Order: sequence, then structure tokens, then C-alpha cells
Amino acid sequence: MSLWIWLAIGAAFAQTLRFALQKRLKVAGLSTGAATFARFVYSAPLVLVGIAIYASVSGQAWPAMSTTFWIWSILGGVAQILATLCTVALFGLRNFAVGITFKKTEVLMTALLGLILIGDAIPALGWVALLIGFAAVLLLSKPPELGGARLFNRATGIGLLSGVFFALSAVAYRAAALELPSGDTTLRAGLTLATTTTFQTIAMMLWMGLRNRSDLVSTFRHWRITAPVGVMSMIGSFCWFAAFALQTAAYVQAVGQIELVFSLVLGWFMFRERPAPRELVGIALLFASILLLILPL
Repeated sequence: MSLWIWLAIGAAFAQTLRFALQKRLKVAGLSTGAATFARFVYSAPLVLVGIAIYASVSGQAWPAMSTTFWIWSILGGVAQILATLCTVALFGLRNFAVGITFKKTEVLMTALLGLILIGDAIPALGWVALLIGFAAVLLLSKPPELGGARLFNRATGIGLLSGVFFALSAVAYRAAALELPSGDTTLRAGLTLATTTTFQTIAMMLWMGLRNRSDLVSTFRHWRITAPVGVMSMIGSFCWFAAFALQTAAYVQAVGQIELVFSLVLGWFMFRERPAPRELVGIALLFASILLLILPL
């Protein structure tokens, strides 16, 4: 299989482990903002040092970073922060399950934005695979219980908005990596990641310093449990960025949806939670969509 496929699978696996680690942060009493900040503050320095060492050892010159590169990197960083805030906002709404369902359109939105913004065209068979994958994700997710609620409500809007922002961040990261004129995949992906995470760390530090300094302090005070989150985030993010540098963002995210399968397997082995028949059908459809996506490549 192509390298980008393994990178997408590795990113999904690392992300699953990160979510498992982040559950410990809630037990320690850390807020959502502090848990999110931990992703960046411990990741950014490691990426900066790591990519500097890699460039030196591999004998590669530091690629020139154009204005366009900085625009795409910052745009991706802002979009990811906004997407996270939208997702967090959903948890405070009564119909958050509906919103989460609409948020899962992010892969389809990534395909559309990729085509519009950077010309990443997807053939008809690819669209079929993406739609099958979307159906699989819905089956693997808890279906929303509407009851007497309207399908189109505030949660729906925020869910769609989070999907748009996540899609925009993926396309922007790919565009930024492609904008670098030299360097192998590792160097270009690492430099893009270092730029983005550094910006996100500074932005969140300023925001938290103004709004809630106690959250900022608690992130460092509980470093024994927050630092592993940052390390796992770094591994997952690097895999995402490297895959984006090699392949269309929508394809990478589509393969990355295997994260849902990893979550089910983790729950099965750790908590003895047996998958429901609906989830088994979803797993089969997800694998079918991934195979349909990657076999013609």
C-alpha cells in the first residue's frame, strides 16, 4: 500500500489513543480549554526540535517559506481551533447528537473545498467511495434521537459549521505543505506542523491568559497527565500532515475514519463492550469504502 495510507491509519490510531488519554484529564478536573491547550503546548516544542534535528541529519536546507505558505498555515490553525470550539459548544446543547451527525459531513466538505480552493479533483468512483464511507460513519455513530425536535436547529448549524472548519483546516494544511518549494515529505510535513502548532500555542495562551488564567496554570501543574496528550497529539498530527502532503485531503480523511473502528475495538477489549449489529454493518461498509477508494490508485 502507498505510504499515505499507512500514515492515515497511523494518525487515526494515535488520535484514538489521544482521546483515551484525554479522558484522564477530565478526572483530574481540567477544563475543555486546558485539555485542548495541552495538545499544542507540549507538541510544538517537540516538533520544532525534532524537525530541526531531522533537517540537519538529512542534510536538507530549510525550505523558503513564502507569504502564501504562512497564510495557509495560519488559516488552517485558526480553522482547527474554531472547529474544536464548535464541537465543544455542541455538548452544551440539547440536540448535540444531531449536531455531531452533521459534523461528520466533514470528509465530503473536504472534497468540495479541496476542489474549489486548490483544484483537488476527485473522480466519480471516489465520490461513490466517500458517500459509502459517510453512510458507514453514520452507522458507527450513535444515531440522534430527535423526538419532538426539529431536524434543522441551532445544533445542526453548529455541527455543519464545525464540519466546514475541520474541512478547511485539512485543505489548508495540504496547501501549505505543497507550497514549500523543497524538502522531502518528512521535512515539509514537519515544518508545516511546527509552524501551525506554534501559532496555535501562542494564540491559545493569549486567549486563556485573558479569559481564564487558572486553566492555563492547571495545564502545566498537571504536566504528568497533560504531557502524554501532547506527545500523542504530535505523533498523530505529523502523520496527518505527512499524508496531506502526499494525497488529496479528502482521501486521507476518508481512510482516517478507521479511527471509529479502533475506538470500537478499544472498547471491546478494555470495557468488554460488544459491538451492535448496526456497528458491524458500519465496519463492513467502512472497509468497503476504503478499498473502493484506494484500489484504483
